Amino acid sequence: MSAEIIDGKAFAAEMRARVAQEVARLRDDHGLRPGLAVVLVGEDPASEVYVRNKGRQTLEAGMKSVEHKLDAATSQDDLLALIAQLNADASIHGILVQLPLPDHIDSDLVINAIAPEKDVDGFHILNVGLLGTGQKAMVPCTPLGCLMLLRARLGDLSGRNAVVLGRSNIVGKPMANLLLRDSCTVTVAHSRTRDLQEVCRRADILVAAVGRPQMVTGEWIRPGATVIDVGINRIPAPERGAGKHRLVGDVDFDSAAQVAGAITPVPGGVGPMTIACLLANTLTACCRIHGLPEPEGLTA
Repeated sequence: MSAEIIDGKAFAAEMRARVAQEVARLRDDHGLRPGLAVVLVGEDPASEVYVRNKGRQTLEAGMKSVEHKLDAATSQDDLLALIAQLNADASIHGILVQLPLPDHIDSDLVINAIAPEKDVDGFHILNVGLLGTGQKAMVPCTPLGCLMLLRARLGDLSGRNAVVLGRSNIVGKPMANLLLRDSCTVTVAHSRTRDLQEVCRRADILVAAVGRPQMVTGEWIRPGATVIDVGINRIPAPERGAGKHRLVGDVDFDSAAQVAGAITPVPGGVGPMTIACLLANTLTACCRIHGLPEPEGLTA
């Protein structure tokens, strides 16, 4: 048995094209241009690449893109003042503060200072609470992307047994809430879960988001299950030369693909969906702020 490969890269490209169409319609019909502001504090190389890609794709979708790159020594008060300025800027509909922040800054305080309606990362405590109680919320981008891939592959998710491996606030918990909202039976498993392998083997849907390279092998997977691998881990690749690395997920792809019915690769699976969903969230935020109908199929 060989699993179907879920092509997140292609799905994300289609989604970005749909967003661009809706952005053009907003401009033509209402004179509006969705605006996204990204704030980066410090010089983390991975974050810089991510922010650069966000900016490029935001512009390609026809949106306004604003980047604020701040020195690592920037004070918490100065960062909060910038967020207050962006909250008050009518041309900005989405605000994203790139994590992690330097140790001297309280990340929770900063995230909760963002206007909830502009919180396109979905991390504000108000959006977390709305999602957890099944109300309209801004939904975190990575779990939203996972949900869209699952719906495209499986259609109706109701009644399916889903296991989310990982309990982070960024992926695990919101993913579980989204699957509950789609009427799955959901188990959140983690490092303290007893018989972890057996728990995962019961899943029709397995979402792996633990940050441990290739932890989940084919033995953990129910035959025919759909596997969503959220992990992005760099491991040594001496076969590519001294000091070289390669990206792998939390799932051992080769063994898992022999058992699963469908699986996302790393790279090219969930990763591209995250930025596509960020663009979709910015569009959604713009429509909600201006009291306009939201485009269908671009949110949960």
